[in-house]
Amino acid sequence: MFRKSHKRKHFSISSEEELCQLRSLPKEAFFYTQRRQYGLGKHVSQGIFSDYLAEQIPCLLQEREYKLGSINKIFAAKWLSDKQVVFGTKCNQLIVLDTASGRMTHIPKLKSSEESIPAKCPCGIHSIAINPSSTLLATGANHTNDIAVYKLPTFDPVCVGELGHKDWVFDLVWIDDEFVLSGSRDNNLALWKIDNCDDDRSSHVNNLFIPEYTVKHPVTVQYCQKAEKVRALAFHKERKELAALSLNGYFHLWDIGSFTQMPSKNLPDITESVCMCVNQKKALYAVGCHSSVLLVDPRSDCSITPISKHPGRGIRSVSFNEDILTIGTGYGMVLFYDLRACKYIQHNCGHACYLSVGSGWLKPEEDDRFFLSNPGFPNAVYTHAYDSSGTRLFAAGGPLSSVSWGNYAGLWY
Repeated sequence: MFRKSHKRKHFSISSEEELCQLRSLPKEAFFYTQRRQYGLGKHVSQGIFSDYLAEQIPCLLQEREYKLGSINKIFAAKWLSDKQVVFGTKCNQLIVLDTASGRMTHIPKLKSSEESIPAKCPCGIHSIAINPSSTLLATGANHTNDIAVYKLPTFDPVCVGELGHKDWVFDLVWIDDEFVLSGSRDNNLALWKIDNCDDDRSSHVNNLFIPEYTVKHPVTVQYCQKAEKVRALAFHKERKELAALSLNGYFHLWDIGSFTQMPSKNLPDITESVCMCVNQKKALYAVGCHSSVLLVDPRSDCSITPISKHPGRGIRSVSFNEDILTIGTGYGMVLFYDLRACKYIQHNCGHACYLSVGSGWLKPEEDDRFFLSNPGFPNAVYTHAYDSSGTRLFAAGGPLSSVSWGNYAGLWY
């Protein structure tokens, strides 16, 4: 179900350059990389996953690309365990992938009630969020302006949340184990209360097991002032602070205790502000735009620091791994920025360390037209996620063009 990519052989641990890098690692990191080759990485002590190791790992990664069939573009992904990843697609499918075997399990979509009016032009699943105790998963429902909640690890349906939004749900974030927030293209933020009760809502008809689920309405809905399409959300736990990013280039802060909006900040790059993440330790937000990556510090009047320029195809996903900011681009590359050194991670030779993603899959009838208009840049990295150890990276996406149908998914380990 999967194939190895040989596009970038210099990422192989057996190359001379990588061996030189291994010799420069701490003893624990050296033993980790040796044991990983034999599938023993899970037995390594968590103590070796330090800030220094997080900096060194990107230069050692190699790709395993998966064949996913004819699904269209992966927009969101989360790790469920050390072997499973769940992801959502533009064609509105929720799928669990076994990273060892490549086997896929399709999760049934939850349907809304007749009271819910579906949004026009469904866009698929843009977000997946797991609560702090890893007992509930929230994502998009069959109507892309509603949310669906499942119980983990079984994926039993819990509820559908409806009447919170009139347009696509772009992002979801859990405030705690019971409350989840959604942000939508209709400029609204909706707060939902999810009861994780253990009662059996299933029924048996003619010896068939039929899972049942409830319909939820939001606790409250708030309009995000100055926003034009809420695109991304991030929650800082200690500060009890919600950040919302809108497509018109505004950064919005909300006090979660009172659910009130604070003054919004206009970003210097106002085009295609589509992704955001937060560093919990530093209380620092990273924003990905069309041509730049911005760092926003809410502690100093939301001061903004541009860290790089990426003209043309933009930034599509961002995440923090300790002090390393991982950046998924629209031109098929994953980059790594070190907040402490204030520069991109480099090999010992001085060249930038980056991952060049595989070719993925594209509808045969679109192949010639797509590559003629997008030479050399087959896939955008719409989502990426580290596993709990911080040493394996799942990256996924598909063609950047909105009219092209295709997908890419790879495990970098």
